[in-house]
Amino acid sequence: MSDSALIDELKALLDDGKVLTDAGSLASHGIDWTKHFAPAPLAIAFPRSTEQVQAIVRWANERKVALVPSGGRTGLSAAAVAANGEVVVSFDYMNRILDFNEYDRTVVCQPGVVTEQLQNFAEEHDLYYPVDFASAGSSQIGGNIGTNAGGIKVIRYGMTRDWVAGLKVVTGSGELLELNKGLIKNATGYDLRQLFIGAEGTLGFVVEATMRLARAPKNLTALVLGTPDFDSIMPVLHAFQKELDLTAFEFFSDKALAKVLARGDVPPAFDTECPFYALLEFEATSEEVMEQALAVFEHCMEQEWVLDGVMSQSEQQLENLWKLREYISETIAHWTPYKNDISVTISKVPAFLRDIDEIVEKNYPDFEVVWFGHIGDGNLHLNILKPDDMDKDEFFAKCATVNQWVFETVQKYNGSISAEHGVGMTKRDYLHYSRSAEEIAVMKAVKAVFDPNGIMNPGKIFAV
Repeated sequence: MSDSALIDELKALLDDGKVLTDAGSLASHGIDWTKHFAPAPLAIAFPRSTEQVQAIVRWANERKVALVPSGGRTGLSAAAVAANGEVVVSFDYMNRILDFNEYDRTVVCQPGVVTEQLQNFAEEHDLYYPVDFASAGSSQIGGNIGTNAGGIKVIRYGMTRDWVAGLKVVTGSGELLELNKGLIKNATGYDLRQLFIGAEGTLGFVVEATMRLARAPKNLTALVLGTPDFDSIMPVLHAFQKELDLTAFEFFSDKALAKVLARGDVPPAFDTECPFYALLEFEATSEEVMEQALAVFEHCMEQEWVLDGVMSQSEQQLENLWKLREYISETIAHWTPYKNDISVTISKVPAFLRDIDEIVEKNYPDFEVVWFGHIGDGNLHLNILKPDDMDKDEFFAKCATVNQWVFETVQKYNGSISAEHGVGMTKRDYLHYSRSAEEIAVMKAVKAVFDPNGIMNPGKIFAV
């Protein structure tokens, strides 16, 4: 069947004007924040209901057409990229909050609800949705679930999967499954909900999610601390965790900070120049807590783990200190960075980073390298910046040649090649560094159960 005939059939399944084939739509909806692959979808479909999603999936099975889910398209692993004539299924119009239960502290969302929309809804009801990251203003809940998004509060609140109370999903064969139904305790066999969290749309599409909310934190306070070297950061983390329940513990290098400050959008935290910085946050619920925080800060200064530091004294200063960390990704995007999102257990971080840094310095002597990450949960972001005068493809090729050594080091420390960005297409060839052959075989078998014809986001996580 010709492409035009397929598109006509697809249009018949949806509302008028909800299948787009113009070049601009194909380019904008066929790609995420990665720049490794050129978008080449057949069409963009915008369902408005679960029934329409089921109709699309059943049609795709009959016509053997591949489908790619699209949310806010803020992903960093090419999981939402349609590069091979797929139909992109965008959830932009399935964007409503359907229900709220104040006693259960749950919200029922469609997959197109933007993360910040859910955060604001929770705040309006004196509650809190704690999964947070720089792209919260554009990322969607369905995409967060598909990648098991983490972000800046994992040390206290965990990943997205910790906040999913229930799911409705359309499987690769078009069946509608309702999973867990919002229960806290449910000991009735396999928890299929967890299979779909982090599956990147390869098993089916989330069409409704019941999300848990938490008590709103009180008087959040941040400290930015400058350290003489990376090895000092972990003793600082340990010292503060002994006394306080931290809501975040981030780190970034002087190069990352320099990029942010050069934009002029936010003032420096203090004048002392340091090679590395830590940003930590806690609830200052009483004078006693504040005194504990200051005592730990003074102890870290005495031990020479910290060279300088500042504590937020207002909400505006809290926001400004966070901007030093949150603006990094957006700022360095200008340099088309080659990103690695890697993790190990917290105790192994210093040795792990030294080994990775040695590999990077040896093999990328002419490239600028920017480190930052969620150090409190063992997650490091390695960003290699493209020189302005180098072709993108040449740059990516040079970076990819060293991946083997980077991921061999990840494997040596029993770490993950993708801590929070997913596998997609950018990491699929390296999956074996984090997963055994037996695990990968089981994963493929699970996909075959839910997606027997292989139409759901094929080529993501592992090759077709």
